[in-house]
Amino acid sequence: MVMIRYRLGHRLARRIAAIGAVCAVALLTLAGVAWAHVTVNPHTAQQGSYTKVSFRVPNERDDASTTQLEVDLPIDHPIASVQTRPVPGWTSTVQKTTLAKPITTDDGQVTEAVSKITWTGSKIVPGSFEEFDVSMGPLPTDTDQLVFKALQTYDNGEVVRWIDTAPKGAPEPDHPAPVLTLTPADTNSAATTSSDAGSSTGIWGVALGIVGIVLGTIGIVVGLRNRRNATAG
Repeated sequence: MVMIRYRLGHRLARRIAAIGAVCAVALLTLAGVAWAHVTVNPHTAQQGSYTKVSFRVPNERDDASTTQLEVDLPIDHPIASVQTRPVPGWTSTVQKTTLAKPITTDDGQVTEAVSKITWTGSKIVPGSFEEFDVSMGPLPTDTDQLVFKALQTYDNGEVVRWIDTAPKGAPEPDHPAPVLTLTPADTNSAATTSSDAGSSTGIWGVALGIVGIVLGTIGIVVGLRNRRNATAG
């Protein structure tokens, strides 16, 4: 009888431990997805507003450092004012393009707009990331998103092209371009919803991690207890 109880308890412990392992893997997967991409933060801003965004660039390689970042600004939805914030060790170069249709602002017409920003001069070493801040505005009012295609260059010559896009509801591509979602200026609900959705991934990741640790601990305790009972019997 004791041996049967031991076997049942042992099986239960193994199943609990397996569930804990699955939860831990899911947590690491979520964290890896969030970490690996070049992203624009925050992910939302209001149409017509001025905002500061940060292009977050993680180093994905164990044996190479990132030495250059190129970010293309959408010229089909040009932004009149674009300014970069100095990053220690890095130099930013701004490229402008003549607009087919000038932008009318409070200060008059703008005939040129920034189409590319390139950062060079330093390194993002393995296991680290850097953020490049840009102030921009007024943001377009004729679109609900801005796509910033980016190229990440490593010192071994590799270039990772973060330029892929996908329709809403479709699976995320392997190398997604950073996307800034634009919400109507007369409501904050869309921005709040987007922010909540972004934070929910982190919350679920933490929850999965906690569940995995708890279940794994329970599995170990049950296994040890049943082994002791079997030995005592």
